[in-house]
Amino acid sequence: MFRFIKTVILMLTIIIVVPLAVANRHTVSIALNPFDPQDPRLTVPDVPLFWVFFACIMVGIVLGGVGVWTAQGRWRKEARVKRREADKWHKEADKLREMTAPAPGLPGGKGLPAPDKRSAA
Repeated sequence: MFRFIKTVILMLTIIIVVPLAVANRHTVSIALNPFDPQDPRLTVPDVPLFWVFFACIMVGIVLGGVGVWTAQGRWRKEARVKRREADKWHKEADKLREMTAPAPGLPGGKGLPAPDKRSAA
C-alpha cells in the first residue's frame, strides 16, 4: 500500500514538474550583491529559470530536514537512554533465568534449599 501511495505522489510530482521546467526554459542572471546588481563578480549569468526553482526547492528540503532532525534530538536521546536501560534489565533477567534453570537430570528448577530438620526440633 505504501509503495502505491509513493508511486502516485511521484507521478503527480512529475506531472507538475515537467511542464514547469518546459515553461521556464528562459535564462536569467542571478545577482548575489543586493547593493550593486550589475557587479559581475557576484553575478551568475545565463542560468535556466527552472534550475533556480529546483535549487530553491532542494535547499528548502535540506533545511527543513535539518530543522526536524535537530528538533527531534531530545527524543532520540531519550530513546537511547531507554534502550540502554532495557538492555540492562534484559541481561539481568537472563542471569536470573540461568540461576533458576533446571539442573540436568532433575525435574523442575533448583528452587529453594530444603529446610534444616535440626532447627525445626
